[in-house]
Amino acid sequence: MTRFLLQLVALTACLLLAASSPALATLQSAQEAGSQAGAAAGADATTSPVAGGDAAASRRLQAKLGTDEDLKDVTASVDDGVAELDGRVLQPTHRKEAGEIATQTPGVATVVNNVEVDDSLGAHFHAAWKQVTGKLVAIAARAPLLVVAIGIVLLAAWAGGVLSRNLRILRLRTENPYMDGLIRRSVRITITIIGVLLALNLLGLSTMVGAVLGSAGVVGLALGFAFKDIAENYIAGVLLSVRKPFSPGEHIRIDSYEGKVVALTSRATILMTLDGNQLQLPNALVFKSVMLNFSQNPRRRFDFRATMDAAHSIRQAQALALDAYSRIDGVLDDPAPSWTVVQNSPAGIELQFFGWVDQRSSDLGKVRGEAIRLVKSAFARAGIQPPRTVYHVVLSRESENPAAPTSPVEPAHGASVDTSVNRDIDDQLADAQRADAASSGNMLDHDKDAP
Repeated sequence: MTRFLLQLVALTACLLLAASSPALATLQSAQEAGSQAGAAAGADATTSPVAGGDAAASRRLQAKLGTDEDLKDVTASVDDGVAELDGRVLQPTHRKEAGEIATQTPGVATVVNNVEVDDSLGAHFHAAWKQVTGKLVAIAARAPLLVVAIGIVLLAAWAGGVLSRNLRILRLRTENPYMDGLIRRSVRITITIIGVLLALNLLGLSTMVGAVLGSAGVVGLALGFAFKDIAENYIAGVLLSVRKPFSPGEHIRIDSYEGKVVALTSRATILMTLDGNQLQLPNALVFKSVMLNFSQNPRRRFDFRATMDAAHSIRQAQALALDAYSRIDGVLDDPAPSWTVVQNSPAGIELQFFGWVDQRSSDLGKVRGEAIRLVKSAFARAGIQPPRTVYHVVLSRESENPAAPTSPVEPAHGASVDTSVNRDIDDQLADAQRADAASSGNMLDHDKDAP
């Protein structure tokens, strides 16, 4: 029994061994086939990357060249790492740029640049025409946005003009007519610039603002040196508008120039002389010069001198003169008229008399002239003679002729004497101010309500 079991086990083992031998053979054959396939694949791997790398490099290089408008006609091919470029370009720099692009492309070791430069007039004209038509097409495509942008700028300019003419809306109204004009122009310019910036942002050109502002700064600096005098006059005009040393219509004297103020512009101060002529003084000169304003204080003093012979009484002459011109309608009682002795010499006694007028109701020149006339009349009636400048020979026959002719005497009264304010050039001054207000070239507008 035991032997039988052992034989059965041995038979089973032989059967199992026989069945496993074909599987081992199949496994070995599969392993050998796999190793052979791996070897073949390794062999293909050593050869196919070269061909595949050249094709990829060609595609990459051609794609790069196609992105540049100037290199669209250039063709490229890569073989064993050697890139060959063919085609025609318009500029030598384009040919050089194509070579640089090929050199920087991965998979390219050497570049053969066969690109030719086309110098013909027709090629350049065709390229220019294509560029112009492209620009026009782009502009036409953006025409609606461009129309809206122009509308924004025009609307901003209109709004700036309305607000500049109605500063009370912004609570920026001042009593200084020149400062008021400067604020008006500043408001108008600021609102217009805001409109321009909004329009540029709508067109997608907001990045240009920084470049434009930078260029404007450089250009402004250059122009500042080139037009130093103009810039000096402009800055002086702004400072004059802030300080307000005079107002439209006031009577001023700047150095040796005298007249009434018409307007203050960005470059000059405009006066009208008492002769009716228009006078323009550079603002820098006005700002740096000594200025005399006759209109700031309504009270103004006049003076005149009278010379009499040394034989007469100074006290009598003084009393007669003060009594004569103090009664003129226009001479103020406060400050009261006064006098002084200038000199007492063999040539005679010189007296100086003073008086005050209110320029709002009386003219200085007219009052002064009437005062001189009345003092002369008073002196003549009292027998006060001016200094004798010639020898007077007394003959005996003069005493025998009592009817000797006498000199005419000035009338003692001052009735119907015109001492009102002189308004000879007021109409011309008003016309000049209206003309200046209507002009559009002035930086600083004077007060439209000024006389």
